[in-house]
Amino acid sequence: MSGHSKWSTIKRKKGGIDSKRSKVFSKIVKEITVAVKEGGTDPDSNPRLRVAIANAKGVSMPKDNINRAISKGTDKDSASFIECTFEGYANGGVAVFLEATTDNQQRTIANVRSYFNKNNGNLGTNGSLSFIFDRKGIFTIPQGTLDADEFEMEMIEAGAEDMQLEEGYFTVTTAMENFGTMMKKLEALKIEPESAGLQRIPKETTTLDLESARKALKLIELFEEDDDIQAVYHNLELTDELMELL
Repeated sequence: MSGHSKWSTIKRKKGGIDSKRSKVFSKIVKEITVAVKEGGTDPDSNPRLRVAIANAKGVSMPKDNINRAISKGTDKDSASFIECTFEGYANGGVAVFLEATTDNQQRTIANVRSYFNKNNGNLGTNGSLSFIFDRKGIFTIPQGTLDADEFEMEMIEAGAEDMQLEEGYFTVTTAMENFGTMMKKLEALKIEPESAGLQRIPKETTTLDLESARKALKLIELFEEDDDIQAVYHNLELTDELMELL
């Protein structure tokens, strides 16, 4: 099972059992709001909104919350968000790539720099990690009654590069340019993914001893807790020992 699939599994489990659910909701609300401001309220003609709504449904966000987020996006007086990215290294040379959506870029920059500095990390320049990560389409789909072999054939026809089945969930990976094609294929099959999006997948991973890995994960989790950070990507190898700890 690939590292990004392991991390997705961990976050899915944590999201179901702890108080981070409200934080997940707030990030999706922000994504819906930005999508509406960017492309309008009709998900049929706004692919970004369509994906955001699918992700909202995947975490069981109430319909009223989704509708309020869409309405917020049409409000000219609501906050204007800036999308930005940050790149740097955590403890042990673990590469970290952050995607942020913020209404106060200076605050976000200050927080990100502070997290790195206080946790034995280094904030780098944009583009410095471009050789480490590939951008891929990642879909998390509950297996339900789907036949694994038949479903795999359907996914390959739609451009899947890889498919993993773990603990009742398929993780389907596509090239970035095939993301839209895969979304349309799932819609045609009347399959709603629990989550879908473009993610940054490491080409190679960094293996650390347990204590060093814990320090790197502490920084990664600080970023995930920050309301301005929408997504956190890293290339830490999640060994079996580390998985047991998590």
